[in-house]
Order: sequence, then C-alpha cells, then structure tokens
Amino acid sequence: MTPAHWTPIVLLIGSNLFMTVAWYGHLKFKESPLLLVILASWAIAFVEYCLAVPANRIGHAVYSAAELKTMQEVITLVMFAGFSVWVLGEPLTWKHAIGFALIAIGAAVIFYK
Repeated sequence: MTPAHWTPIVLLIGSNLFMTVAWYGHLKFKESPLLLVILASWAIAFVEYCLAVPANRIGHAVYSAAELKTMQEVITLVMFAGFSVWVLGEPLTWKHAIGFALIAIGAAVIFYK
C-alpha cells in the first residue's frame, strides 16, 4: 500500500479518537453542567473535523466514498469498543462480539474485489 492508501486511514483513526472523546468522554463527568460539556465536546469535535475532512479529501483519490465511509465506521466501532472498556469501564459481551463480527463481514463485502 502506498502513502496515499495509508494517510486517510491514519487520519481517520485520529479523527475517530477525538470524536469518541467528544461524544462519550463527558459521561465520566456527569456532575459537570450540560452546557459546559456541550461546549467542550464542540471544541474537541473541531479537531476531529480537521482530521476527517483531509482524510476524506486525500482518501477519495484512491478509495470510493463508500469505502471511506466503511473504513470510518469500522474504525469508529473499534475505537468506541476500546473507549467503552478502558475509559467507561463497561464490559463487552458475547452479543457485542457477534454484532461487531457481523459489521466486519459487511465491511469485508464493501472491499471485496
């Protein structure tokens, strides 16, 4: 794979890290006022956009839009699963594993040549 193939993947991983924190990080701070966590989430999400937009712009030179969206969803799922376990302390169950496996099968279909 060339840098043109890897760059969007790396940028999408970074963007999804920020977006996961923006969307779910506030759950660790339930005592904080809602307006404050909304503003903090917006600030974090801004960084996500600064990574996601170039990822898609660069990536569209070598991937279709459907492939980019599929990558983003799989990366989001992996990122969320890790965040859920390590930050929120929520265990993953066999139902999660089966659901994630079905999503992975769907993603494989998108990339099947």
